[in-house]
This record gives sequence, C-alpha cells and structure tokens, in this order.
Amino acid sequence: MLKPALYLIVLFILLNIYPGASKVSQTVRKDFYFDTGKLTSQDILFDTLKLGKLGLGRTAYEYAMLGYNVLKAKGKLQNDKILSIADMSLPSSKKRLFVIDVKNYKLLFVTYVAHGKNSGLDKALYFSNEPESNKTSVGFYTTLNTYNGEHGYSLRIEGHEIGFNSNALERDIVVHSANYVDESVVRRQGYLGRSLGCPALSPEIFKQVIEKIKGGTCLFIYGNDGSYITNSKMLKQKVKMEK
Repeated sequence: MLKPALYLIVLFILLNIYPGASKVSQTVRKDFYFDTGKLTSQDILFDTLKLGKLGLGRTAYEYAMLGYNVLKAKGKLQNDKILSIADMSLPSSKKRLFVIDVKNYKLLFVTYVAHGKNSGLDKALYFSNEPESNKTSVGFYTTLNTYNGEHGYSLRIEGHEIGFNSNALERDIVVHSANYVDESVVRRQGYLGRSLGCPALSPEIFKQVIEKIKGGTCLFIYGNDGSYITNSKMLKQKVKMEK
C-alpha cells in the first residue's frame, strides 16, 4: 500500500493533470446513484413509456392507476391487462386517449377522442351524469360488449361512480367513430367536433381500439372537475397498489 505522504503526492499530480477529475466524480455520485427500491411499477411505467412527454398529465395518470387498482381488487375487471385513460384536461386538438398494456409495459394507442358538445368548445370544462345533458361524464368505467348501431360498430361502457357516470348505459354513452374526430378538422378549426357525451374516436382507428379495450377493461375519463376530485369514492378507497 502507498504511504500517506506518497498517496497525497500521487493525488495532487492526478488532479493537476486531470483538473476535471474531482468534478466528474461528484457528478457521477449526484446523478447516477438512486434508490430503485423506492420506485413503484406505476412510476416505472409512466417514465418508461414517456407518457408525460406524450402529453398525459401525471395527475390523470395517478388517479387512473388508483381507480384501476380499486376495480381490480373488487373483481370488476374481466381483463386487467389494459388501462385506457382519456385525459379531458387536455384540449381536443391534442391526442388525449392513451391505451396502455400495464402488464407488458406497452403503449398501444395514443389518439384523438371527442368530448360532449355541452362540455365546452376546445376543452371539456363542464361534466354531467344527467340524461340529455350532452356532456361528458368523468370517472371510472368498464368496457362491455360491442354492437352495431346508429354509429356502426360501437362499444358499450358501464360507469361505476354514482352521481358522476352511473347513467352511462341509460344515456347510451358508448365508444364509437365519428367523422368530426380527425386531424383535418383540427387543422381547419383548431379543435375536434363534439359528441352528445360519448368518447368518440377517429374512423381510421376506432375498430382497432375497440377490439383491444372491449371485454371488461378499465377506462378512466379525467377532467378538471373539482367536485369529482373531492367527492369520488373511488379516489378515496384504500387499496393495495402493485409494487
């Protein structure tokens, strides 16, 4: 081993030859060492898929994960592999529907989705569970069966939050296609056309999305609705989150 005096001499020479050496070592310690044990699977999912950079709000995502885990714990999901998040806090000119394979850490779709015509013009500002309101309903849903109706191939969804989206079936709130959900519409007027409250999708992609999310998956429609955030029982339930 080097004697203390010789060690100091060698260290002095190295720092003078490589004046940035001490700075580099500090940078490495600061930037590259972290406690991975503190990261949850949902943190890793959000960061790995770069959901924030793609536009999904962190608040919407964390609420979605909470409700997803509640529905899963209650046995409400026939297919707990898929989670869909419609972040209606974003304007309709943005791709704000995110379909995620939470088991395999894959982002399946990021696409446009319309809101109800009485919820607002470019942004969804007003929400309702009332029939004939023509407004979007926030909250957690599970997807049901498909059918051919007024809008062609469509997907029924069931709301699980009394007072917020529990009238979805009565209101015929379904996932369907609409010509007003298209990038050309955004270019022309700055925002999408609007539905009667349904989360309508582009004719180019709606079938692929419906095929992936049908059959008992979780759909969360999020909006800047203070009443929902304050009063939603789903967001208050204690549930064991996946690690």
